[in-house]
Amino acid sequence: MSTSTPGTDLRALKTFAAFYPYYLGEHRNRSCRRLHFVGSTLVLVCLAMRVATGHPQYLLLALLCGYGFAWAGHFVFEKNRPATFKRPLYSLMGDWVMYKDIWTGKIPF
Repeated sequence: MSTSTPGTDLRALKTFAAFYPYYLGEHRNRSCRRLHFVGSTLVLVCLAMRVATGHPQYLLLALLCGYGFAWAGHFVFEKNRPATFKRPLYSLMGDWVMYKDIWTGKIPF
């Protein structure tokens, strides 16, 4: 897994391909990655419930699960600030690529 560089200017990372190694470096802690994974799984469950029931509150619950679990992982285990605050789109993309990479065994759970 790549490591992040302290003081990295996230605005200088112009492509997702350039951003993703930084993103992985911000997720070295296994507990943080696990919380991301649980949160992302719950997001998918909430979205499925939204489709199944039509209840819009599942969208809010999806946001709370996704960000709540991820941010807890960063603040409690990684002791860093989530990239969501500076690069929200790339961070969201990174969440789902890392989720896939965990499922496929490329990144340890």
